[in-house]
Amino acid sequence: MAILSKEEAKKILEKVVGYSKADGIEAGLNGGDGGNIRYARNSVSTAGEDSNVSLSVSVNFGKKSGAASINEFDEASLEKVVRRAEELAKLAPENPEFMDPLGPQTYGPEAKTFIESTAKITPEYRAQAAADSINPATKKDITAAGYLEDNRGFNAQMNSKGLFTYNQATGVNFTVTMRTNDGTGSGWVARNFNDVSKLNTAEASQIAIEKALQSRNAKAIEPGKYTVILEPNAASDLLSLMLNFNARQADEGRSFLSKKGGGTKLGEKLVDERVNIYTDPWNEEVPTANQAGGLPRKRMDLIKGGVVSNLFYDRYWAQQKGVEPTPFPGNRIMEGGSASIEDMIKDTKKGVLVTRFWYIRAVDPQTLLYTGLTRDGSFYIENGKIKHPIKNFRFNESPIIMLNNLETLGKQMRVASGGGPGGGGSALIPAMKIRDFTFSSLSDAV
Repeated sequence: MAILSKEEAKKILEKVVGYSKADGIEAGLNGGDGGNIRYARNSVSTAGEDSNVSLSVSVNFGKKSGAASINEFDEASLEKVVRRAEELAKLAPENPEFMDPLGPQTYGPEAKTFIESTAKITPEYRAQAAADSINPATKKDITAAGYLEDNRGFNAQMNSKGLFTYNQATGVNFTVTMRTNDGTGSGWVARNFNDVSKLNTAEASQIAIEKALQSRNAKAIEPGKYTVILEPNAASDLLSLMLNFNARQADEGRSFLSKKGGGTKLGEKLVDERVNIYTDPWNEEVPTANQAGGLPRKRMDLIKGGVVSNLFYDRYWAQQKGVEPTPFPGNRIMEGGSASIEDMIKDTKKGVLVTRFWYIRAVDPQTLLYTGLTRDGSFYIENGKIKHPIKNFRFNESPIIMLNNLETLGKQMRVASGGGPGGGGSALIPAMKIRDFTFSSLSDAV
């Protein structure tokens, strides 16, 4: 039952909405199946599958609302969850920001978020994917630790105003860390797709193995400002922290997009004019649902030519400001260039290649200053060549400053984008070369 068809979901939701005696009701059905396999020390440690469907109900009497959820779907249970929500609504105080349920909407075509082959992943596939990662590591005297997770699911919603939405999606995520057995080298790779046919765990693992071998016996270099080449995952680690273009936070002075003295930076140049970031639910590489919360998604520029182009308004704040509401996006896309990482290395006199960042924490939310560490392969570049691996650094940097110090944009890659307030979903992010990136201290961790 974990994946209900559009007709099955609609039938259940119609019953739920029909039970309501409240002024308004919104009901959502979510469910899916998933599987995973985890390995460490070159041996599988856990594997499993899960399946779940849940129903959430929210009702209102005027501006008083209540919510309840359940995962039983017989007639009595469906009515019970509605009555429970109604009981809670009557006890609740009025919400001054309450919005009536949304009426029917017009959506664009459905994006290709559901791939049949991904939905049919088997335990045998997961076992082979793990073996394709573990076996080459064993041959190179390297220890592999990885995780593969796949999912297939649906979500549907209906309300008393006649709104109905439905979407199915699949996904597969793979990460692996390779460590040399002498403990001095580490490499890492991540992959994220809707379509499992694009995943090759052997190819991804080979990259991590090579990184681990190349990063053995790292040398320390002095902290300071360096030209850096950020692989797409490293770039995304920081970019995801700035893409929370929430209009209300900006209007209320709680965001880096707030202007001193009031107002927002909408329409102002924020970063290098080569920076173009947008969302597009129909992008073939990072497709996402064509709606969120019932609101239609569309292709929308976030930053165009370095200028802040749009902010996201929930329904309440849009009403306050007299604008159309805009749902938060399910993907982010940053336009890239044609340069490969190898091209950028050849064009660098002195710099650092970064595989990824981790343990990132905010220092100053108003300026988006963050601190964190490099990890799993950092390399010193001199005269267009990688000279030697280097010990990890702590950095202190803002993605705003970073995008103002842009030198070169490289090729895009799909990455998972869930590390920050603007994260979630997937992203297409290019590798990039940045000048004057601030490394504040050394870290002895591999």
